[in-house]
Amino acid sequence: MVVGTLRFVLQIPGSASLKAKRSVMRKVIERIRARFNVAVAEVDDNDLWQKATIGVAAIGNDRGFVGEVLDKVLHSVEEGGADAFVVSHEVEVLTLSEMYGGGRSASGRTLAEAEGLVPAGWSEERDDDEDYPSLEELEEAAASYRNAPPARGRGRRG
Repeated sequence: MVVGTLRFVLQIPGSASLKAKRSVMRKVIERIRARFNVAVAEVDDNDLWQKATIGVAAIGNDRGFVGEVLDKVLHSVEEGGADAFVVSHEVEVLTLSEMYGGGRSASGRTLAEAEGLVPAGWSEERDDDEDYPSLEELEEAAASYRNAPPARGRGRRG
């Protein structure tokens, strides 16, 4: 999972009140939301008339794609009009699977371990398969499950 954040500061020279600033901010934020599939909000400088700090977040499964989306958002705001100017910006893109060790959650367990499909700490490279069924045994169990009569009780009536 890749999470990207963009934070930029806007200068709004024509704003003479918070009401005028909110009007400009509403246009900028709505334009970003309508054009890009990202989360966006004013995150700082809320009480200043001519300055605003905007935060944008994007999530995806490809680092290049997330970075490209954030670059396009920034370019769109810079080219957006004379109402506001980008003074500064910063972009950060994090790949969360790198943080937690590829395939493991924050708790350190794999999905198969969390769902009880394999014992904790199990890996496919282990040589001791005395506690694990063979492929043939698993196929037999699956076949008998498929051929079993439906359970009585709370199921659908047929």
